[in-house]
Amino acid sequence: MAQTSTASLVEYSCRDQVASLTLNRPERLNAFSDDLVRHLADALRRFDLDPQAQVAIISGNGRAFSSGADVHQRQMRTREEFEQHGGPQGWGAHSGDLLTRSVNWKPVIAAPHGYAMGLALGIVLECDLIVAAPGTKFQVTETPRGLGGAKYWALLNFRGAAAFATEVTLTGRFFTAEEAFAAGIVNRVAPEGCHLEAARELALEIARNPPLSVRATVRTRRWYMEQIEREVTMQTAPLKLYLSEDFQEAARAFAEKRQPGPFKGR
Repeated sequence: MAQTSTASLVEYSCRDQVASLTLNRPERLNAFSDDLVRHLADALRRFDLDPQAQVAIISGNGRAFSSGADVHQRQMRTREEFEQHGGPQGWGAHSGDLLTRSVNWKPVIAAPHGYAMGLALGIVLECDLIVAAPGTKFQVTETPRGLGGAKYWALLNFRGAAAFATEVTLTGRFFTAEEAFAAGIVNRVAPEGCHLEAARELALEIARNPPLSVRATVRTRRWYMEQIEREVTMQTAPLKLYLSEDFQEAARAFAEKRQPGPFKGR
């Protein structure tokens, strides 16, 4: 029996042991405001505790999975706000906590389409499996925005991308689902218009296994992933790049729809 509920920013439903968590801010390409991060955290918590759900699929309504962080809301804060929050994220809205906090350690599949950039790319990479729509475009936007892409480099390396990880992180260029599949980052690239169905097929295949067996692997994978992310944070947090002039210029340029620069290295 299907169970469905709709929140303002994340839709939750469950059918045949598979929960669907759908980002629902299509008018902003599902850009992650603090509220959207919190709503997704609530939906993941609901999935973790839902006795009817064994696997979850995260997807996005509209033209894209997500364009990343809401620059206007998260990256145009005052210097005082950045210092109070310790970064662009609002209090209690850190996206890095979404997949590393759990009780039951159920697997989560990302099903991106259109675009998955910056913060959204991080969420996709943290998910246990990725089933992408053909032509999906990914980008480490933190590099051209002046925030640094070390976390994404680490997550891409964790998935075995090696040299590819360094290239796309240092250049900040877009890369496609097909490139990601060739680099071993994406598990499957679905046929056109079928990425949600393909993700569901994979979820049902997983759900046929003993749940505790599946969760033991998920828990171990995420433990190692979290260690890597913590190490990156220890390296990069003291830099406080969100207070740099280059970051401020990049954020203003995005908001004003112009080319940024020249960057000053400070």
